[in-house]
Amino acid sequence: MGFGFPRVVSSKKLLQRSLSNSRKGASMAVDVPKGHFAVYVGENEKKRFVVSVSLLSQSSFQDLLIQAEDEYGFDHPMGGLTIPCSEDTFIDLISSLNAS
Repeated sequence: MGFGFPRVVSSKKLLQRSLSNSRKGASMAVDVPKGHFAVYVGENEKKRFVVSVSLLSQSSFQDLLIQAEDEYGFDHPMGGLTIPCSEDTFIDLISSLNAS
């Protein structure tokens, strides 16, 4: 997976991660602020991330969505949008997209 990264910024400021096995369970939709959406990322164990909808206009993020569609289609057992890449790769990509 080759993406060009213009700048790397601390991912803690730009990306909020919440574990998919949260104690809040069914109320997790409340944890997603307006203008954001949740995705599940990981190769084996999936982690839940909350990202800005502004990323939907970025071509690199759109490439990830195309890969997700190719791998999972539109009906995935996680019940949400699942991105088929490693957690570290996703954090690096999102951090660089938010920095640009």
